[in-house]
Amino acid sequence: QVQLVESGGGSVQAGGSLRLSCVASDYSYVENSCMGWFRQAPGKEREGVAAISPGAGIPYYATSLKDRFTISRDNDKTTLYLQIDNLKPEDTATYYCAALWGYCTGGDAALSRPDMFAYWGQGTQVTVSS
Repeated sequence: QVQLVESGGGSVQAGGSLRLSCVASDYSYVENSCMGWFRQAPGKEREGVAAISPGAGIPYYATSLKDRFTISRDNDKTTLYLQIDNLKPEDTATYYCAALWGYCTGGDAALSRPDMFAYWGQGTQVTVSS
């Protein structure tokens, strides 16, 4: 069982920035996993934001978000990050990190398949006011 714990959410004004973190309990699992960030706003479906491959750390982004979101993982690969710049009210959502064993299947297509991700964190809330 892999545990993922997100942090870094909060309430910010539009135009601000946040850096979300996700700490994993199992280094060997996440080292070999595609790690992703998803978000879900009230009344909406879960949406893939970004993912990063194991090994080379190739990033993938949802097309509409790639200019403001940056996904990364640290050298020991137990922590996943999501930098969000120029926050907008429509970014308000609960943000989840998730792990998919192996490579990000289909690259950015993995973002449309949250069902493939086996492990999920509890989420961190981001609220953006105008």
